[in-house]
Amino acid sequence: RLRETETLLAFHHPRPSYRVHVLLVPKRPYASLMDIPQSDTAFLTDLIQVVQELVEELELRETGYRLIANGGAYQDAPLLHFHLIGE
Repeated sequence: RLRETETLLAFHHPRPSYRVHVLLVPKRPYASLMDIPQSDTAFLTDLIQVVQELVEELELRETGYRLIANGGAYQDAPLLHFHLIGE
């Protein structure tokens, strides 16, 4: 585990496709990004804070990074999760 808050868990992808490949998973079972209620500010705040911390910790600020949330036909698993990736 890289980070755990009351609302999310961040860990290295078990089968990474990139040099840096971190999964960020909400603890509430949202099916997709479209299912996060705007009132869930705790999760959204944690997500941004954890991503910022990991970008710094993993030294991605200069080399670049992506934060990806797949949805619809692009979503392999019916559970919302984010990919933080970098080379």
